Amino acid sequence: MDWTELEGMISAEIGETFSIDDKHSLGGGCINTAYRLQGSNQSYFIKLNQASRLAMFEAEFAGLEAMLQTHSIRVPRPLLTGVSESTAFLLMEYIPLQASGDDQAMGTQLAQMHRHSADQFGWSRDNTIGATAQINDWTDDWVAFWRQHRLGFQTRLAADKGLERRGVRLCEQLAVQLEHFFDDYQPQASLLHGDLWGGNAAYAADGGPVIFDPACYYGDREADLAMTELFSGFSHGFYTAYQQEWPLHNGYETRKILYNQYHILNHYNLFGGAYGSQAVRMTEQLLSLCS
Repeated sequence: MDWTELEGMISAEIGETFSIDDKHSLGGGCINTAYRLQGSNQSYFIKLNQASRLAMFEAEFAGLEAMLQTHSIRVPRPLLTGVSESTAFLLMEYIPLQASGDDQAMGTQLAQMHRHSADQFGWSRDNTIGATAQINDWTDDWVAFWRQHRLGFQTRLAADKGLERRGVRLCEQLAVQLEHFFDDYQPQASLLHGDLWGGNAAYAADGGPVIFDPACYYGDREADLAMTELFSGFSHGFYTAYQQEWPLHNGYETRKILYNQYHILNHYNLFGGAYGSQAVRMTEQLLSLCS
């Protein structure tokens, strides 16, 4: 990264001179490196990766913009993405975060974001879920979208990664029977964060909720709610407030297993190990509900 070149890019973007007085290394997760860039009057958050990952940052930029434009829940305002030397970057607003805050506002505001809808399921571009490609081709039918671009895509990756053949066959059987979970439920295409686990949600200094690191697309809002339960991190007040703002359908308790199976399959494809057997158990549970 040529930091002097970056200063020029930022200055051109904001319309005034920006000089980096300090670079403070921050946790960027297992995929990126990250820094807080401090100038005389401004601070920015920047993610860095190899130049080949620019498309990943461009998709995240677009996702942040899409959520920002709903004027519902706060997200970091994206400012700039590009490449300097051999490094891709994503620059955004720096928001000091804390672990606790107004959890009820988070539930209410997430439901308000989900009210923003599209005519089809998918998104204007593909993105990533972790480091895995996430295909978002526009599709009229939600079940077809999930069968092909979520369950089917992850199953094929898992087969290539060495998931036991029986597990692959079970996932293929589940794909055929997906309609069972939507007999009396027709989801609308809501704007989703797409990767809403506890590590991608926090609170600003005033206690207001903030979500970040999205993998956006338009889909069933239950998919976002399901992931909040996968690794915990969200309070009872969050769920109560969401339900008050926009109650969930009665079948959510079953469908959340389906939606979280996608993320467990993805974790197997990223990290291997026990995630494979967990995905198989979830698939068996779902198939048992189809009989």
